[in-house]
Amino acid sequence: MAVRIRHAGRYREIAMALMRHGFGYMVEELGLFQVLSLPRRWITHEAPETKTIGERIRHVLEDLGPTFVKLGQLASTRSDLLPDHIIQELVKLQDQVPPFSPQTARGILEQELGTPIENILSWFDDTPIAAASIGQVHAGKLKTGESVAIKIQRPGAMHMISRDLEILSDLVQLAEKRLQWVVRYQTSRLVEEFSNAMLAELDYSQEGRNTEKIAMQFEHDPHIVIPTIYWPYTSTRILTMEYVEGITLNRREELFEQGYDLQKTAERLVNGMLHQIFIEGFFHADPHPGNLLVQKDGSLAFLDFGMVGRLDEEMKDHLSSLIIALMRKNTDSMVRAILRLGMMPEDGDMNELRRDLDRLREEYYNIPFANISMGKALNDLFGVAQRHAIIIPPDLTLLGKSLLTMEGVIEKLDPTLSIIDMAEPFGKKLIKERFSVNRLQKKLFGGVSGLAEAIIDLPGQARQISSLISKGKLKVEISIPELESLMRKLDQISSRLSFSIVLLAFSIIMVGLIIGASLTQQTSILGHFSVITLGAVVAVLMLIWMIISIFRSGRF
Repeated sequence: MAVRIRHAGRYREIAMALMRHGFGYMVEELGLFQVLSLPRRWITHEAPETKTIGERIRHVLEDLGPTFVKLGQLASTRSDLLPDHIIQELVKLQDQVPPFSPQTARGILEQELGTPIENILSWFDDTPIAAASIGQVHAGKLKTGESVAIKIQRPGAMHMISRDLEILSDLVQLAEKRLQWVVRYQTSRLVEEFSNAMLAELDYSQEGRNTEKIAMQFEHDPHIVIPTIYWPYTSTRILTMEYVEGITLNRREELFEQGYDLQKTAERLVNGMLHQIFIEGFFHADPHPGNLLVQKDGSLAFLDFGMVGRLDEEMKDHLSSLIIALMRKNTDSMVRAILRLGMMPEDGDMNELRRDLDRLREEYYNIPFANISMGKALNDLFGVAQRHAIIIPPDLTLLGKSLLTMEGVIEKLDPTLSIIDMAEPFGKKLIKERFSVNRLQKKLFGGVSGLAEAIIDLPGQARQISSLISKGKLKVEISIPELESLMRKLDQISSRLSFSIVLLAFSIIMVGLIIGASLTQQTSILGHFSVITLGAVVAVLMLIWMIISIFRSGRF
């Protein structure tokens, strides 16, 4: 509640944007009318007739400004959580805002570096090269003579984004109490993930470290260029890097007219990305044409490492298993790979998951593997996972988006190039490493070490459990499916057992009467019949009834 009071004006803007684009019912369901004291007549349950839900979501995000636009762009990478028709709209979000003044840019630069700009730069271009919601880039030249590109964070960006993320987190907590689907799709986890990604992008020193890490991957490759970072002139709000000249890949006609080999450029891009993904496990997650440029000598430069993806060894193993399963069109292997990659909910339907993967396998059945889009195939698989509420690691969905973006660039440069064919040697190398003697020894040693540690920890864990039991704090929860059916069977068993005991007792009494009669040589009479005769008849009838009931149950 304190957050809503502190940022009441921003909450009102969010509510108004939702109502303006046909989401008034959400404002009502969240109870924001009471919180914000909004007039009831403002609500509308009718959506604009000519717009789809994806378009309306995009317009809401655009109305709410840079933070929500950036969140939408990040959400567009999560094909495992959002349907295609919404993803298609989110990728249209434009991160374009008017640049801030050169005086402001100079002031931030001097404030961050703690010295007048003239002491650092011999020249500074007041006109920015590019401007976005978080910052803008200016060209300049250091006193030592190097040409540089300086990324300067927009004033107030940190405060604005932190405020919006705080509000968004509060709205999700509010929604979880009122809307079941918000809990089901683990929206709070998704928002937390996006928040961490956005806050990481606000730290330019982190981007500098990402850039250097990628540069180390290609230090022996003269055809891939990564700009140098100048750390003395870099901080959390300032990033100073080598100025790289060239033609961006979105200017295809210009590249063609100047005689660049587009096929060679496409091959360098694919090899560079596949090396990052499959060999290094650390990759550029936003390889759109504006972040890629060709230099005069034909080398390819990667720019802007604010968004990167990471794949550990285990994730790479499971990813290779998934691609091999898809290539072999083996549903069972695909199921195993997806379950290793993600988390299946407790109430998940394994048979339905297998049927969905069978349908997907049939879609690819008659298509030569060389013609399959790797990015689309992965996103299709993640889409199946999403329908079954399987949580896929965000870095993997980021990988699917990166591959799709790269494939879009390659299609314009060289439509004949098969990314799958180029990926084959990387896949073979990955499989070879996976089953190498050193790798297996490492896994075996790790497994043995883990087992040894677990055994060593057993006494301590046993003492902890004993302590909990003695304090009455240990709770055991047992869940048995079809409990009612089991209880009915137990009732039947207990009834038959009771009947058998009664029959046994009756038989013992009859035996006693027979023995007593033989000893006294007198026969007990009940009416005109002997007690022993009556007892024998009753016992026979009870036995017959018991046999019939056993036969009816179908069990012997």
